[in-house]
Amino acid sequence: MEDGGDVMPKVEELDDDDDAGPAIKSSEPPTPTSGAMPPPPVERTPTAVNNNNPTVRRPRGRPRKHPLPVPSASGHKATKGRSKTGCITCRRRKKKCDETKPECLNCQKNAVLCEGYPEKTVWQPGKQRSEEEVDRQFLDHFVYTVSRILTLFNDDSNPFKEILLPMAIRHRGLMHSLLCLSGSHLASRDPKYFERQNHHFVAAISHLRTDKKMSSQASGNPAELVDDPTVASTLVLCLNSICKGETSGEYRPHMDAARHLVLNQQSKNQQFGQFLFEFFMYHDVLNSLTALDRRPLMLTEDLVIPEFIIQPAAGALLGVLDGLFGFISKITRLRDNIRTRKEQRLDPAVDYVTLSDAVQIDSGIRSWVSNQPEGCFRHTAALLYRQCTWVYLYRTIQPSRPSPKIAGAVDEGLEYLRQLPPDSATQSVMLMPLFMLGCAAFDAEQRPEISKGFDSIKNYSNLGNIGPARLVVERVWHLMDTGDESSWDWETIIKDMGWDFLVT
Repeated sequence: MEDGGDVMPKVEELDDDDDAGPAIKSSEPPTPTSGAMPPPPVERTPTAVNNNNPTVRRPRGRPRKHPLPVPSASGHKATKGRSKTGCITCRRRKKKCDETKPECLNCQKNAVLCEGYPEKTVWQPGKQRSEEEVDRQFLDHFVYTVSRILTLFNDDSNPFKEILLPMAIRHRGLMHSLLCLSGSHLASRDPKYFERQNHHFVAAISHLRTDKKMSSQASGNPAELVDDPTVASTLVLCLNSICKGETSGEYRPHMDAARHLVLNQQSKNQQFGQFLFEFFMYHDVLNSLTALDRRPLMLTEDLVIPEFIIQPAAGALLGVLDGLFGFISKITRLRDNIRTRKEQRLDPAVDYVTLSDAVQIDSGIRSWVSNQPEGCFRHTAALLYRQCTWVYLYRTIQPSRPSPKIAGAVDEGLEYLRQLPPDSATQSVMLMPLFMLGCAAFDAEQRPEISKGFDSIKNYSNLGNIGPARLVVERVWHLMDTGDESSWDWETIIKDMGWDFLVT
């Protein structure tokens, strides 16, 4: 237990055996009636006699069904079969634990995750007990709500529950980060959780700053690999900034740390390594849609993608592992070239080289195939992502004014959007498509459906970055309606608004 009221919750409620029931006092036998044989004398332990008080007699009624247990020679209660010092998993499963540490052999034999042993608890003052209850609420909210709104998978394959949560059980810094994220999500609806959420944020940052391996990496001396829970903590803190709806670039140090780790080390845990790569690349590529100075790592020529990343069956997000984000990164580079030519007042802004590159990108998008299973909502969402990649391309090379080509591309995107129910897990990745469709909706008749889409994902996830993204889109609409061609450059619009956030 750390200073400052740091109480870490257990993973499952533990069931303690009840103590024996209240003791039954011994009493005198009933007085015999006339003509009846007196009962045999009962041997008693000598006690002090008080002649002023009559002997307490046993009340009449049914005789005792079972005799009182005979006390042991030592005077202690007989021990029960189940121990209260076993591991958390065995106690929850009501199994006998062999109490081997750090992981019991019983869990290993049954191929289940041993969650370790609970810390010895002592009497806690009222405030600390209250904090422990709030932390338990944070953890439950993370397991049953927050983890489900962050990926396409909200079942047993959810990486936040299957990969990160077991790590957090053994790593205090990561647990602080998870509780901080969950607390932020709760505090968005009820400010009473803010203080405790902030406590976990400060503690999580403190763990990162005092991590010696992390400091070694940051100083350019990658002698030791940063452990996976510490890497995971940087990702969770990035999500915390998204959840809170922060618009001043608070996500940047966490994304920078993750970028450095992706480039300089590979996890020995292949499952976590894939999750780290996909998570970072998803946010890194989409970061370029809202920031002028953040360019995707995918554009780095010396980037080596781990072999186990290539062609997986499906990912927890969209666009990364199937290659679609490679096209988005190339379109971002086209936008940079066009923006430079506009700033230099070169005519035309979209030159022959840019158009040639755009044709190659368009051809690549047409031959792209989703690796999501056909017939499921994830496949429909993937087709929506492909359509929005075309919208991004057309919005980049076409003049910033209404055109049938842009309007048709937006209409087709809206058709995919209609096929996704508001309670589907695909709502977790809908902010980017809505943002892109919104920034291309010159036709006022398309806008109500886009606004409805923002409402839908807000109701589903309640993430804080949805509001700023919607306000930027509405600003773009205003410029479109006034004929201002600066509606093309929504990255600069965001910068001029003084904002810096992610549409993830």
